Amino acid sequence: MPGPFRRPTRPAPRAPRRRPLARATTGRADRLHPLASAVPHGARRFRPSTRAATHRAGRFPLLASTAAQHARRFLLLASAATHRARRVRPPASAIARRARRLRPLARAVTYTRWLHLLVGATVPLAAGLVYPGLSRPSPADWLLVAVLPVPLVAAVALVPSARRAEGLQARLMLFPGKHARAWRTPEGADVSASPSASWTDRGRTALWLVFRMEAGLAAWLLSVGLPQYALTLAGVHVEEPVVAGLTLPSGGDRWSAFLAPLPVLVLLAVVVAGGALSARVARTLLGPSVKERMAALEGRTERLLERNRIARELHDSLGHALTLAVVQAGAARAAADPEFTDRALEAIEETGRAALEDLERVLLLLRETGRPAAASPGLDEAARLLDSARSSGARVDAEVTGPLEEVPGPVSREAYRMLQECLTNVLRHAGPVPVAARVAVEGAVLRLEVRNPLAPGREERTGSGSGLRGIRERAALLGGSARTGRDGDAWLVRVDLPLR
Repeated sequence: MPGPFRRPTRPAPRAPRRRPLARATTGRADRLHPLASAVPHGARRFRPSTRAATHRAGRFPLLASTAAQHARRFLLLASAATHRARRVRPPASAIARRARRLRPLARAVTYTRWLHLLVGATVPLAAGLVYPGLSRPSPADWLLVAVLPVPLVAAVALVPSARRAEGLQARLMLFPGKHARAWRTPEGADVSASPSASWTDRGRTALWLVFRMEAGLAAWLLSVGLPQYALTLAGVHVEEPVVAGLTLPSGGDRWSAFLAPLPVLVLLAVVVAGGALSARVARTLLGPSVKERMAALEGRTERLLERNRIARELHDSLGHALTLAVVQAGAARAAADPEFTDRALEAIEETGRAALEDLERVLLLLRETGRPAAASPGLDEAARLLDSARSSGARVDAEVTGPLEEVPGPVSREAYRMLQECLTNVLRHAGPVPVAARVAVEGAVLRLEVRNPLAPGREERTGSGSGLRGIRERAALLGGSARTGRDGDAWLVRVDLPLR
Protein backbone atom coordinates (compact mmCIF):
# COMPACT_ATOMS: atom_id res chain seq x y z
CA MET A 1 0.00 0.00 0.00
CA PRO A 2 1.54 3.43 -0.97
CA GLY A 3 1.77 6.15 1.54
CA PRO A 4 2.89 6.38 5.12
CA PHE A 5 1.00 3.21 6.05
CA ARG A 6 3.22 0.94 3.97
CA ARG A 7 4.40 -2.19 5.76
CA PRO A 8 8.15 -2.57 6.27
CA THR A 9 9.75 -5.19 4.13
CA ARG A 10 11.56 -8.09 5.85
CA PRO A 11 15.01 -9.02 4.72
CA ALA A 12 15.25 -12.22 2.76
CA PRO A 13 16.47 -15.24 4.83
CA ARG A 14 20.02 -16.17 4.30
CA ALA A 15 20.94 -19.54 2.99
CA PRO A 16 22.39 -21.86 5.70
CA ARG A 17 26.07 -22.11 5.63
CA ARG A 18 27.50 -25.47 4.85
CA ARG A 19 30.02 -26.75 7.35
CA PRO A 20 33.28 -27.56 5.85
CA LEU A 21 34.38 -31.12 5.84
CA ALA A 22 37.19 -30.19 8.16
CA ARG A 23 34.79 -29.04 10.91
CA ALA A 24 32.75 -32.22 10.65
CA THR A 25 35.90 -34.24 10.89
CA THR A 26 36.98 -32.16 13.89
CA GLY A 27 33.68 -32.99 15.68
CA ARG A 28 34.22 -36.69 15.09
CA ALA A 29 37.72 -36.44 16.42
CA ASP A 30 36.50 -34.59 19.53
CA ARG A 31 34.12 -37.44 20.25
CA LEU A 32 37.08 -39.81 20.51
CA HIS A 33 38.49 -38.04 23.58
CA PRO A 34 36.25 -39.82 26.16
CA LEU A 35 37.12 -43.17 24.63
CA ALA A 36 40.77 -42.33 24.73
CA SER A 37 40.55 -41.44 28.44
CA ALA A 38 38.89 -44.78 29.31
CA VAL A 39 41.62 -47.02 27.89
CA PRO A 40 44.78 -48.15 29.68
CA HIS A 41 48.03 -46.28 29.81
CA GLY A 42 49.05 -47.38 26.35
CA ALA A 43 46.05 -45.68 24.75
CA ARG A 44 46.66 -42.47 26.68
CA ARG A 45 50.03 -42.09 25.00
CA PHE A 46 48.26 -41.75 21.71
CA ARG A 47 46.16 -38.81 22.88
CA PRO A 48 48.68 -36.03 21.83
CA SER A 49 48.85 -37.35 18.28
CA THR A 50 45.04 -37.41 18.15
CA ARG A 51 44.87 -33.80 19.27
CA ALA A 52 47.46 -32.79 16.73
CA ALA A 53 45.51 -34.46 13.99
CA THR A 54 42.35 -32.69 15.19
CA HIS A 55 44.17 -29.33 15.17
CA ARG A 56 45.22 -29.80 11.57
CA ALA A 57 41.78 -31.01 10.55
CA GLY A 58 40.75 -27.57 9.25
CA ARG A 59 43.60 -27.56 6.75
CA PHE A 60 43.83 -31.21 5.92
CA PRO A 61 40.35 -32.88 6.08
CA LEU A 62 41.44 -36.18 4.59
CA LEU A 63 44.40 -36.42 6.95
CA ALA A 64 42.11 -35.78 9.97
CA SER A 65 39.67 -38.54 9.05
CA THR A 66 42.53 -40.98 8.49
CA ALA A 67 44.01 -40.13 11.90
CA ALA A 68 40.62 -40.65 13.56
CA GLN A 69 40.30 -44.10 11.99
CA HIS A 70 43.79 -45.06 13.19
CA ALA A 71 42.94 -43.86 16.70
CA ARG A 72 39.77 -45.94 16.74
CA ARG A 73 41.66 -49.04 15.66
CA PHE A 74 44.31 -48.47 18.30
CA LEU A 75 41.63 -48.15 21.00
CA LEU A 76 40.07 -51.46 19.96
CA LEU A 77 43.47 -53.17 20.06
CA ALA A 78 44.15 -51.71 23.54
CA SER A 79 40.81 -52.92 24.93
CA ALA A 80 41.37 -56.40 23.47
CA ALA A 81 44.84 -56.56 25.07
CA THR A 82 43.37 -55.53 28.43
CA HIS A 83 40.72 -58.27 28.18
CA ARG A 84 43.38 -60.90 27.42
CA ALA A 85 45.45 -59.72 30.40
CA ARG A 86 42.47 -60.21 32.68
CA ARG A 87 42.06 -63.76 31.38
CA VAL A 88 45.69 -64.60 32.05
CA ARG A 89 45.60 -63.32 35.67
CA PRO A 90 44.27 -66.07 38.01
CA PRO A 91 41.18 -65.12 40.03
CA ALA A 92 41.38 -64.61 43.78
CA SER A 93 39.16 -67.65 44.41
CA ALA A 94 41.68 -69.95 42.69
CA ILE A 95 44.51 -68.57 44.81
CA ALA A 96 42.48 -69.05 47.97
CA ARG A 97 41.67 -72.62 46.91
CA ARG A 98 45.34 -73.43 46.44
CA ALA A 99 46.20 -71.88 49.81
CA ARG A 100 43.45 -73.97 51.46
CA ARG A 101 45.08 -77.15 50.15
CA LEU A 102 48.33 -76.24 51.87
CA ARG A 103 46.65 -75.35 55.17
CA PRO A 104 47.02 -78.87 56.71
CA LEU A 105 50.82 -78.51 56.54
CA ALA A 106 50.60 -75.54 58.94
CA ARG A 107 48.49 -77.36 61.54
CA ALA A 108 50.14 -79.03 64.52
CA VAL A 109 47.62 -81.88 64.54
CA THR A 110 49.01 -83.12 61.21
CA TYR A 111 52.40 -83.87 62.75
CA THR A 112 50.99 -85.25 66.03
CA ARG A 113 48.99 -87.71 63.95
CA TRP A 114 52.14 -88.68 62.04
CA LEU A 115 53.99 -89.15 65.32
CA HIS A 116 51.12 -91.33 66.56
CA LEU A 117 51.59 -93.54 63.51
CA LEU A 118 55.37 -93.76 64.01
CA VAL A 119 54.89 -94.83 67.64
CA GLY A 120 52.85 -97.78 66.37
CA ALA A 121 55.90 -99.01 64.45
CA THR A 122 57.86 -99.71 67.67
CA VAL A 123 56.26 -103.15 68.17
CA PRO A 124 57.09 -104.61 64.73
CA LEU A 125 60.57 -103.03 64.73
CA ALA A 126 61.31 -104.48 68.17
CA ALA A 127 60.08 -107.88 67.00
CA GLY A 128 62.11 -107.55 63.81
CA LEU A 129 65.31 -107.05 65.83
CA VAL A 130 64.74 -110.50 67.34
CA TYR A 131 63.69 -112.24 64.15
CA PRO A 132 64.52 -112.10 61.25
CA GLY A 133 66.87 -109.19 62.06
CA LEU A 134 67.14 -105.75 60.55
CA SER A 135 70.63 -106.03 59.05
CA ARG A 136 70.09 -105.35 55.35
CA PRO A 137 66.50 -106.70 55.38
CA SER A 138 64.93 -107.85 52.15
CA PRO A 139 61.27 -107.34 51.13
CA ALA A 140 60.49 -110.85 52.45
CA ASP A 141 62.04 -109.92 55.81
CA TRP A 142 59.87 -106.82 56.06
CA LEU A 143 56.82 -108.97 55.31
CA LEU A 144 57.71 -111.24 58.24
CA VAL A 145 58.23 -108.19 60.46
CA ALA A 146 54.72 -107.01 59.58
CA VAL A 147 52.98 -110.38 60.10
CA LEU A 148 54.67 -112.05 63.09
CA PRO A 149 53.57 -109.58 65.86
CA VAL A 150 49.87 -109.77 64.90
CA PRO A 151 48.91 -112.55 67.38
CA LEU A 152 50.72 -110.76 70.21
CA VAL A 153 48.93 -107.49 69.48
CA ALA A 154 45.56 -109.25 69.27
CA ALA A 155 46.20 -110.89 72.66
CA VAL A 156 46.92 -107.50 74.24
CA ALA A 157 43.51 -106.28 73.04
CA LEU A 158 41.83 -108.84 75.34
CA VAL A 159 42.83 -106.75 78.36
CA PRO A 160 39.94 -104.30 79.07
CA SER A 161 42.25 -101.44 80.00
CA ALA A 162 43.98 -101.62 76.59
CA ARG A 163 40.99 -99.91 75.01
CA ARG A 164 41.16 -97.09 77.53
CA ALA A 165 44.90 -96.60 76.93
CA GLU A 166 44.46 -96.51 73.15
CA GLY A 167 41.48 -94.20 73.43
CA LEU A 168 43.41 -91.70 75.56
CA GLN A 169 46.38 -91.76 73.17
CA ALA A 170 44.10 -91.24 70.18
CA ARG A 171 42.29 -88.35 71.83
CA LEU A 172 45.58 -86.69 72.81
CA MET A 173 47.32 -87.03 69.45
CA LEU A 174 44.60 -87.45 66.82
CA PHE A 175 41.92 -85.11 68.16
CA PRO A 176 43.56 -82.37 70.25
CA GLY A 177 41.21 -80.12 72.18
CA LYS A 178 39.69 -79.45 75.60
CA HIS A 179 38.22 -82.94 75.78
CA ALA A 180 41.58 -84.64 75.23
CA ARG A 181 42.68 -84.69 78.89
CA ALA A 182 39.34 -85.91 80.26
CA TRP A 183 39.67 -89.32 81.92
CA ARG A 184 36.06 -90.22 81.24
CA THR A 185 34.38 -90.13 77.88
CA PRO A 186 32.67 -86.74 77.50
CA GLU A 187 29.35 -86.44 75.77
CA GLY A 188 29.72 -86.22 72.00
CA ALA A 189 33.38 -87.36 71.97
CA ASP A 190 34.66 -89.08 68.83
CA VAL A 191 36.79 -91.63 70.69
CA SER A 192 35.85 -93.53 73.83
CA ALA A 193 38.15 -93.67 76.86
CA SER A 194 36.27 -96.45 78.66
CA PRO A 195 37.57 -100.01 79.14
CA SER A 196 36.24 -102.85 77.04
CA ALA A 197 32.86 -103.98 78.32
CA SER A 198 32.09 -106.70 75.79
CA TRP A 199 33.76 -109.02 73.32
CA THR A 200 32.72 -106.69 70.53
CA ASP A 201 34.78 -103.91 72.14
CA ARG A 202 37.74 -106.28 72.44
CA GLY A 203 37.46 -107.25 68.78
CA ARG A 204 37.33 -103.62 67.67
CA THR A 205 40.33 -102.85 69.87
CA ALA A 206 42.27 -105.74 68.30
CA LEU A 207 41.51 -104.45 64.80
CA TRP A 208 42.65 -100.98 65.83
CA LEU A 209 45.94 -102.27 67.25
CA VAL A 210 46.67 -104.27 64.10
CA PHE A 211 45.86 -101.29 61.90
CA ARG A 212 48.03 -99.00 63.98
CA MET A 213 50.95 -101.44 63.84
CA GLU A 214 50.78 -102.00 60.08
CA ALA A 215 50.15 -98.34 59.26
CA GLY A 216 52.96 -97.29 61.60
CA LEU A 217 55.40 -99.69 59.92
CA ALA A 218 54.43 -98.37 56.47
CA ALA A 219 54.80 -94.77 57.73
CA TRP A 220 58.25 -95.52 59.12
CA LEU A 221 59.42 -97.12 55.84
CA LEU A 222 58.20 -94.13 53.83
CA SER A 223 59.71 -91.64 56.27
CA VAL A 224 63.11 -93.29 55.84
CA GLY A 225 62.93 -94.46 52.23
CA LEU A 226 61.66 -91.32 50.52
CA PRO A 227 64.41 -89.04 51.95
CA GLN A 228 67.01 -91.64 50.83
CA TYR A 229 65.52 -91.51 47.36
CA ALA A 230 65.68 -87.69 47.37
CA LEU A 231 69.34 -87.78 48.41
CA THR A 232 70.11 -90.28 45.65
CA LEU A 233 68.52 -87.99 43.06
CA ALA A 234 70.60 -85.10 44.42
CA GLY A 235 73.78 -87.10 43.85
CA VAL A 236 74.45 -88.32 47.43
CA HIS A 237 75.46 -91.97 47.72
CA VAL A 238 73.36 -94.03 50.19
CA GLU A 239 75.32 -96.87 51.80
CA GLU A 240 72.44 -98.99 53.16
CA PRO A 241 68.96 -98.45 51.72
CA VAL A 242 66.03 -99.20 53.95
CA VAL A 243 65.15 -102.20 51.77
CA ALA A 244 68.13 -104.34 50.77
CA GLY A 245 68.18 -105.36 47.14
CA LEU A 246 66.17 -102.33 46.10
CA THR A 247 68.12 -100.57 43.38
CA LEU A 248 67.83 -96.81 43.66
CA PRO A 249 68.25 -94.78 40.47
CA SER A 250 71.61 -93.16 40.08
CA GLY A 251 71.51 -89.39 40.27
CA GLY A 252 73.94 -86.55 40.18
CA ASP A 253 73.14 -85.17 36.75
CA ARG A 254 71.41 -81.88 36.14
CA TRP A 255 67.94 -83.30 35.50
CA SER A 256 67.98 -85.59 38.56
CA ALA A 257 68.80 -82.64 40.81
CA PHE A 258 65.62 -80.93 39.66
CA LEU A 259 63.62 -84.05 40.61
CA ALA A 260 65.15 -84.32 44.10
CA PRO A 261 62.37 -82.31 45.88
CA LEU A 262 59.70 -84.59 44.41
CA PRO A 263 60.05 -87.43 47.01
CA VAL A 264 59.88 -84.86 49.81
CA LEU A 265 56.61 -83.50 48.43
CA VAL A 266 55.27 -87.04 48.17
CA LEU A 267 56.23 -87.62 51.81
CA LEU A 268 54.36 -84.49 52.91
CA ALA A 269 51.27 -85.65 51.02
CA VAL A 270 51.53 -89.07 52.67
CA VAL A 271 51.85 -87.40 56.09
CA VAL A 272 48.58 -85.49 55.60
CA ALA A 273 46.68 -88.42 54.07
CA GLY A 274 47.96 -90.95 56.62
CA GLY A 275 46.95 -88.75 59.57
CA ALA A 276 43.46 -88.20 58.18
CA LEU A 277 43.04 -91.94 57.55
CA SER A 278 44.20 -92.77 61.06
CA ALA A 279 41.70 -90.33 62.58
CA ARG A 280 38.85 -91.79 60.54
CA VAL A 281 39.68 -95.36 61.50
CA ALA A 282 39.97 -94.31 65.18
CA ARG A 283 36.45 -92.88 65.07
CA THR A 284 35.17 -96.17 63.69
CA LEU A 285 37.04 -98.68 65.87
CA LEU A 286 37.56 -96.68 69.08
CA GLY A 287 34.31 -94.74 69.03
CA PRO A 288 31.59 -95.30 71.62
CA SER A 289 29.93 -98.68 71.35
CA VAL A 290 26.20 -99.21 71.09
CA LYS A 291 26.01 -99.90 74.82
CA GLU A 292 27.88 -96.70 75.64
CA ARG A 293 25.64 -94.68 73.30
CA MET A 294 22.55 -96.16 74.94
CA ALA A 295 23.92 -95.39 78.41
CA ALA A 296 24.72 -91.82 77.39
CA LEU A 297 21.25 -91.43 75.87
CA GLU A 298 19.60 -92.77 79.02
CA GLY A 299 21.65 -90.42 81.19
CA ARG A 300 20.70 -87.47 79.03
CA THR A 301 17.04 -88.49 79.15
CA GLU A 302 17.16 -88.74 82.94
CA ARG A 303 18.73 -85.29 83.19
CA LEU A 304 16.06 -83.81 80.93
CA LEU A 305 13.31 -85.47 82.95
CA GLU A 306 14.83 -84.17 86.17
CA ARG A 307 15.01 -80.67 84.74
CA ASN A 308 11.39 -80.86 83.62
CA ARG A 309 10.34 -82.11 87.05
CA ILE A 310 12.18 -79.27 88.78
CA ALA A 311 10.64 -76.76 86.36
CA ARG A 312 7.17 -78.11 87.14
CA GLU A 313 7.87 -77.95 90.89
CA LEU A 314 8.93 -74.31 90.65
CA HIS A 315 6.01 -73.45 88.41
CA ASP A 316 3.47 -75.06 90.74
CA SER A 317 4.80 -73.77 94.06
CA LEU A 318 5.90 -70.26 93.08
CA GLY A 319 3.01 -69.74 90.67
CA HIS A 320 0.49 -70.75 93.32
CA ALA A 321 2.06 -68.51 95.97
CA LEU A 322 2.28 -65.47 93.69
CA THR A 323 -1.27 -65.95 92.41
CA LEU A 324 -2.67 -66.14 95.95
CA ALA A 325 -0.65 -63.11 97.02
CA VAL A 326 -1.90 -61.03 94.08
CA VAL A 327 -5.55 -62.07 94.56
CA GLN A 328 -5.52 -61.53 98.32
CA ALA A 329 -3.78 -58.15 98.06
CA GLY A 330 -6.32 -56.97 95.48
CA ALA A 331 -9.23 -58.21 97.59
CA ALA A 332 -7.89 -56.49 100.72
CA ARG A 333 -7.49 -53.18 98.90
CA ALA A 334 -11.01 -53.43 97.45
CA ALA A 335 -12.63 -54.38 100.78
CA ALA A 336 -11.06 -51.57 102.82
CA ASP A 337 -11.78 -53.62 105.96
CA PRO A 338 -9.00 -53.78 108.59
CA GLU A 339 -10.06 -57.22 109.80
CA PHE A 340 -10.15 -58.66 106.27
CA THR A 341 -6.81 -57.01 105.50
CA ASP A 342 -5.24 -58.72 108.52
CA ARG A 343 -6.54 -62.10 107.41
CA ALA A 344 -5.29 -61.49 103.88
CA LEU A 345 -1.83 -60.51 105.08
CA GLU A 346 -1.69 -63.58 107.33
CA ALA A 347 -2.64 -65.81 104.40
CA ILE A 348 0.01 -64.14 102.17
CA GLU A 349 2.62 -64.71 104.87
CA GLU A 350 1.72 -68.40 105.24
CA THR A 351 1.69 -68.96 101.49
CA GLY A 352 5.04 -67.20 101.09
CA ARG A 353 6.65 -69.38 103.75
CA ALA A 354 5.39 -72.53 102.07
CA ALA A 355 6.75 -71.29 98.73
CA LEU A 356 10.14 -70.57 100.32
CA GLU A 357 10.26 -74.12 101.71
CA ASP A 358 9.53 -75.53 98.28
CA LEU A 359 12.17 -73.30 96.73
CA GLU A 360 14.78 -74.35 99.29
CA ARG A 361 14.00 -78.00 98.67
CA VAL A 362 14.43 -77.60 94.90
CA LEU A 363 17.70 -75.69 95.35
CA LEU A 364 19.05 -78.50 97.57
CA LEU A 365 18.33 -80.94 94.78
CA LEU A 366 20.15 -78.74 92.27
CA ARG A 367 23.20 -78.11 94.45
CA GLU A 368 23.62 -81.77 95.50
CA THR A 369 25.01 -80.72 98.88
CA GLY A 370 24.45 -84.15 100.43
CA ARG A 371 21.89 -82.90 102.93
CA PRO A 372 18.54 -84.68 102.74
CA ALA A 373 15.94 -82.48 101.15
CA ALA A 374 12.57 -82.05 102.75
CA ALA A 375 9.84 -84.29 101.38
CA SER A 376 7.33 -82.79 98.97
CA PRO A 377 3.84 -82.23 100.40
CA GLY A 378 1.20 -84.89 99.75
CA LEU A 379 -2.55 -85.24 99.93
CA ASP A 380 -2.37 -85.30 103.74
CA GLU A 381 -1.67 -81.54 103.51
CA ALA A 382 -4.51 -80.84 101.09
CA ALA A 383 -6.48 -79.09 103.86
CA ARG A 384 -3.85 -76.34 104.08
CA LEU A 385 -4.02 -75.92 100.31
CA LEU A 386 -7.81 -75.60 100.36
CA ASP A 387 -7.72 -73.11 103.24
CA SER A 388 -5.27 -70.88 101.35
CA ALA A 389 -7.64 -70.85 98.38
CA ARG A 390 -10.59 -69.96 100.66
CA SER A 391 -8.59 -67.09 102.18
CA SER A 392 -8.26 -65.64 98.68
CA GLY A 393 -12.04 -65.23 98.44
CA ALA A 394 -12.87 -68.44 96.57
CA ARG A 395 -15.72 -70.55 97.97
CA VAL A 396 -14.24 -74.04 97.91
CA ASP A 397 -16.53 -77.02 98.44
CA ALA A 398 -14.16 -79.94 99.08
CA GLU A 399 -15.05 -83.64 99.25
CA VAL A 400 -12.37 -86.08 100.34
CA THR A 401 -13.34 -89.77 100.53
CA GLY A 402 -11.46 -93.01 100.88
CA PRO A 403 -8.29 -94.05 102.73
CA LEU A 404 -5.78 -91.43 101.59
CA GLU A 405 -3.10 -92.91 103.87
CA GLU A 406 -2.96 -95.97 101.61
CA VAL A 407 -2.10 -93.88 98.56
CA PRO A 408 1.57 -94.45 97.53
CA GLY A 409 3.97 -91.56 98.15
CA PRO A 410 4.70 -90.63 94.51
CA VAL A 411 1.00 -90.68 93.61
CA SER A 412 0.09 -88.60 96.67
CA ARG A 413 2.74 -85.96 95.95
CA GLU A 414 1.84 -85.67 92.27
CA ALA A 415 -1.89 -85.47 93.11
CA TYR A 416 -1.16 -82.63 95.55
CA ARG A 417 0.68 -80.70 92.81
CA MET A 418 -2.19 -81.28 90.39
CA LEU A 419 -4.75 -80.01 92.91
CA GLN A 420 -2.52 -76.99 93.59
CA GLU A 421 -2.27 -76.22 89.86
CA CYS A 422 -6.06 -76.52 89.43
CA LEU A 423 -6.80 -74.08 92.27
CA THR A 424 -4.15 -71.67 90.97
CA ASN A 425 -5.71 -71.69 87.51
CA VAL A 426 -9.15 -71.01 88.97
CA LEU A 427 -7.93 -67.97 90.92
CA ARG A 428 -5.85 -66.71 88.02
CA HIS A 429 -8.39 -67.04 85.21
CA ALA A 430 -11.80 -67.00 86.92
CA GLY A 431 -11.15 -65.12 90.16
CA PRO A 432 -12.92 -65.80 93.50
CA VAL A 433 -15.69 -68.07 92.17
CA PRO A 434 -17.29 -71.18 93.70
CA VAL A 435 -15.05 -74.22 93.29
CA ALA A 436 -16.03 -77.85 93.71
CA ALA A 437 -13.05 -80.10 94.49
CA ARG A 438 -13.32 -83.87 94.92
CA VAL A 439 -10.57 -86.28 95.93
CA ALA A 440 -11.65 -89.91 96.18
CA VAL A 441 -9.99 -93.30 96.39
CA GLU A 442 -12.13 -95.69 94.36
CA GLY A 443 -10.67 -99.17 94.46
CA ALA A 444 -7.31 -99.12 92.70
CA VAL A 445 -7.79 -95.62 91.24
CA LEU A 446 -7.33 -92.16 92.76
CA ARG A 447 -9.78 -89.71 91.19
CA LEU A 448 -9.30 -85.96 91.34
CA GLU A 449 -11.94 -83.53 90.04
CA VAL A 450 -11.99 -79.72 90.13
CA ARG A 451 -14.98 -77.85 88.67
CA ASN A 452 -15.55 -74.11 88.52
CA PRO A 453 -17.96 -71.87 86.57
CA LEU A 454 -16.55 -69.96 83.65
CA ALA A 455 -15.99 -66.29 84.37
CA PRO A 456 -18.34 -64.00 82.42
CA GLY A 457 -16.72 -61.84 79.79
CA ARG A 458 -13.61 -64.04 79.49
CA GLU A 459 -12.64 -65.98 76.41
CA GLU A 460 -12.80 -69.72 76.61
CA ARG A 461 -9.47 -71.33 77.34
CA THR A 462 -8.12 -73.89 74.94
CA GLY A 463 -6.42 -76.03 77.58
CA SER A 464 -2.97 -75.63 76.03
CA GLY A 465 -1.29 -73.69 78.87
CA SER A 466 1.88 -74.84 80.59
CA GLY A 467 0.01 -75.67 83.81
CA LEU A 468 -2.58 -77.91 82.14
CA ARG A 469 0.13 -79.50 80.02
CA GLY A 470 2.06 -80.22 83.23
CA ILE A 471 -1.02 -81.94 84.70
CA ARG A 472 -1.30 -84.20 81.67
CA GLU A 473 2.42 -84.98 81.76
CA ARG A 474 2.30 -85.90 85.45
CA ALA A 475 -0.69 -88.16 84.87
CA ALA A 476 0.99 -89.85 81.89
CA LEU A 477 4.20 -90.52 83.87
CA LEU A 478 2.15 -92.30 86.56
CA GLY A 479 0.24 -94.34 83.99
CA GLY A 480 -3.00 -92.40 84.41
CA SER A 481 -5.05 -90.01 82.34
CA ALA A 482 -6.17 -86.38 82.58
CA ARG A 483 -9.08 -84.59 80.92
CA THR A 484 -9.32 -80.81 80.84
CA GLY A 485 -11.97 -78.76 79.07
CA ARG A 486 -15.37 -77.22 79.12
CA ASP A 487 -18.26 -79.17 80.64
CA GLY A 488 -21.45 -77.23 80.04
CA ASP A 489 -21.12 -73.82 81.72
CA ALA A 490 -18.18 -74.93 83.85
CA TRP A 491 -14.52 -75.80 83.45
CA LEU A 492 -13.64 -79.33 84.49
CA VAL A 493 -10.31 -81.00 85.28
CA ARG A 494 -10.55 -84.76 85.90
CA VAL A 495 -7.53 -86.93 86.67
CA ASP A 496 -7.45 -90.70 87.23
CA LEU A 497 -4.26 -92.19 88.69
CA PRO A 498 -3.66 -95.92 89.23
CA LEU A 499 -2.60 -96.95 92.73
CA ARG A 500 -0.94 -100.22 91.68
